[in-house]
Formats: sequence, C-alpha cells, structure tokens
Amino acid sequence: MASLGFSPRLLVSAPDVNPVNHKARSIPFLNPVNVYGRVFHFAWFGFMIAFWSWYAFPPLLNDVIAADIHVTKNEILISNIIGLTATLIIRFVSGPCCDRFGPRNTFAGILLAGAIPTFCSGGVKNVAGLYAIRFFVGILGGTFVPCQVWTTGFFDKNVVGTANALTGGFGNAGGGITYFVMPAIYNSLVRNQHETRHVAWRVSFIVPGILIVVTALAMLLCCPDTPTGKWSERSTAVSENMRRHSMVGVVDVPTGGAFDDGSLNHHEKDATSSDSSSGEKKDVGPGDPTHFTDHEAHLTSEQMLDTAKGEVVRKPSLKECLYVFASPQTFVTGACYFCSFGAELAINSILGNYYTTQFKPRLSVQESGNWAAMFGLLNVVFRPLGGFVADAMYKATGSVWSKKALLHAYGLITGAFLIVIGQVNSHDKGTMFGLVAGMAFFLEGGNGLNYALVPHVHPYANGIISGITGGCGNLGGIIFSVIIKEVGPTGYGKSIWIMGVISICVNVLVAVIPPIPKGQVGGR
Repeated sequence: MASLGFSPRLLVSAPDVNPVNHKARSIPFLNPVNVYGRVFHFAWFGFMIAFWSWYAFPPLLNDVIAADIHVTKNEILISNIIGLTATLIIRFVSGPCCDRFGPRNTFAGILLAGAIPTFCSGGVKNVAGLYAIRFFVGILGGTFVPCQVWTTGFFDKNVVGTANALTGGFGNAGGGITYFVMPAIYNSLVRNQHETRHVAWRVSFIVPGILIVVTALAMLLCCPDTPTGKWSERSTAVSENMRRHSMVGVVDVPTGGAFDDGSLNHHEKDATSSDSSSGEKKDVGPGDPTHFTDHEAHLTSEQMLDTAKGEVVRKPSLKECLYVFASPQTFVTGACYFCSFGAELAINSILGNYYTTQFKPRLSVQESGNWAAMFGLLNVVFRPLGGFVADAMYKATGSVWSKKALLHAYGLITGAFLIVIGQVNSHDKGTMFGLVAGMAFFLEGGNGLNYALVPHVHPYANGIISGITGGCGNLGGIIFSVIIKEVGPTGYGKSIWIMGVISICVNVLVAVIPPIPKGQVGGR
C-alpha cells in the first residue's frame, strides 16, 4: 500500500498496521466502528468540545455578560489572560501523566475535571467570580496534549502528521464553533424561551457541560488505551510482537542509559546478545509481514528492533523530564508553537471585538461572532493541510529536516501576514477578512506542521514533549494577551504586528538546530 497514495477504500476499510507496534498506516476516517477510526474521532471530538467550553465566554463577554455583572474592557482583557494560565499548567503536567497513566485516562480525567467549572459558570456575579471561573475552565485547554499523544499512539510515522493535524485541527475548530453556538443558544433562550438576558447567558453554559461529561464517559467505555491493549502492558505487547515476527536476537539491545526501560526481559536480552554475536541478521523481504512499500518502512529486522525499542513510551522520571525539557529539539517545537498557537489563542480572544471596532456600521453580537468564528473554523482545513504537506515531504525526501524546514517557512510567512494586518489595520471588510484568512492558512498550517514533527523528537517520551510544546503555545497566548492588554483595546492592530515581528525573529533563531538529537534511537 502506498502510504500517502489516496484511495477511497482507505477511508472506510480497516487499515494495514505495523506488525510490531500495531499502529495504523492509513486513517479510516469514515469507519468509526473500526478501533482506529473510533479513537481518531473521539480524539478530535473530545478536544473540540473542550475548546468550545474553554472559549465559551468571549462571544458573550463583551456585550452581554459585561453589562450584566458590570466589568470593564480592561477587566475582560485580564480575564482572557487568566483563562490561559490554568491551561499552561495543565499542559505541562498532562504530558508526564500521559506517559504514566496513558493518554485516554488523562484525556477523560481532564474533561471531567473541566466540566465542574463549566457547570458553575452561570453562577458568576462579579469580576472576581469571572476571574476564578475562567481560570478553572482553562483546565479544559489541557486536553490538547492527550489528544495528540493518543493519536500518535495509534497511527504510524507515514501518516502521523496528517492524523495529528486532523485531530488538532478539528478540535481547534471548537474555538470557531463557540462563536456560532454560544450566541445562538443565548438568542434562542431569549427569543424562544422568553428568558431574561440575565438568565439566558447563565443557562447557556449547561449545554457544553453536558456534552463534556457524556464524551468523557463514552471515551472510557468505548476506546482502548493503545492499539496493543492496556497501557500498562504496552512494552510486553511490543516484545511479544517482535518474537512473533522473529526479530528477537538480531542486535545487541542497549542496556542502561537513556533508552533502557526494561521492555525486554533478561531472557530476551540474553538471546539478543547470543544471536547477535553469531553475526546473523534477518532482513525483511517482500513476503515478510513486516515489509511495506514506502521508503520509511523498508526496515530490516535490526532496524525494526532498534526503532521499536526507541519508540516504546516509558514511565517518566524526573531525570527524563529534565533531559527532554533541556533538549534543543524541544526548544524548537516549543518556540515555534509559542508563536503560532500563542498568536491563535490571543487573536481568538479579541477578534470579535476587533471587528466590532473596525467596521461601521457597528456589527451585532451575532455578526461579529460569526465573522470571528471563521478564523477558528478554518482549522478544519488549514491545520490538517499542514500535517498532510509535512507527511508528503517526509515521504518524498526521507528526512525529518523537510518537516522542520516547512515549519519555519510557515512561521516566517505567518509573521509577514501579521505585520501586514497590523500595519494596514483595514476598515474594509473584504480586505480585513482576506488578510486574516491568508494569515490563518500559514498560522494554523504551522500548528499542524509542528505536531507532525513532535512524534519524531524523543518518541520514547512523547507525552512529555507534547506537553511541553503545548504548554509553550499557551505561554505564547499569555504573553501575546499581555501585549494586547498593555497596548490597549484601541491598539489591536499594533498588537498584531508585534506578534508578527516576534514570530519572524523566533523562527530565524531556531532554524539551524537539528530536528532530532544526535544518536537518537527511533523517530527517524
């Protein structure tokens, strides 16, 4: 099967799988019954529902909620920053939790924890309550990390960029959906149920709360931890699959050091050393079940063993966390996500208000929300496209450098668009919407590219690096939101071009760092 050659059959049929780790080599998008399709859809839907609730306040905050609880524009900007703070903490913590407890359990746990403040949102009566609720609702933003780690665990390297970009892009669309749905729920309660404005906005938050709880419980009941079974048995399953395909005893398995997690027992290691010393190596031929047709999967048994050994996610330790955190490669993914996703979060928070102040006659709550929603909804197309392009370049070149080069190219062009938007600061709808759409193509595509690169970097600690990278995105959102606050609500354009300058400078700074640590096993 050509890994990226499109065939409609791949959308509905059970995918071919890597015989060692059982990761799928295609995405059964239209087959939610198949376990790979089911996990794929739960991953993006769970993140989308979380994102919707996380950003449920901004569409109603400036006009409806602010008037009801008497908060100022400056206090609204402060609440936007607070709404990102808890997410920053949770993303850093959820990475090691994914490696320790598994991404599915971490995912469901964050959803259920975030449902509590979502249900309580309607009880806000003053600015202090707004700050507190937005902080705790921010827990839900942490679902992005288990979403990506879970997807990475089910899809092989030839499609993992596309899979991560699709689940991340569909999930991020929740930031656009909320601009449609929250005003619609509010207006329906006022017009059809004849609720007062005071009551209607409070009741609106019950809807995402219910959906979050249902999604979390269904996720636990309907999906497995890994394609090989329970999370606690992942190493045993890989070892058993290697034995089944006659790959034990090929090379000396590294003992001690960074990659020895004990996933092979002493008997297997003895067998490995014995057979290795005899000089025997078993190559995989076309008739072998481990053979694939794309370059990335042309693996000898020795290569398959090395890759499997290096890519089994290990129980995290403090030493391992510090090593990954201090890695230059982690700095690359984190710095780029700081710029791209950080800018997306900050812009999501103010875009509706920006449009309201730019255009005359003044847009209504629903109109400004609808146009602002377009920015988030473009994630459905642009983020997956970034991941797909990354996978295509990886297939064409056979080098992870191709993914990294694309990531920086997207970052530089994003920066240029942000500078133009801020400098032009157009009052014409067509010009403004066109520039924002062009910027979204590269900014959101860059997010997809980043998480197409992440699975290659420290694959044995995928949860840790995913959490650090995701947390850096939130840190960027906080920093950019602080810039917006300091510049003031009348200077949205200036804040946006400042983001552009930062994006260009950061991408130039990290462009020369290699994508993978020297000597790393796996991830190539």
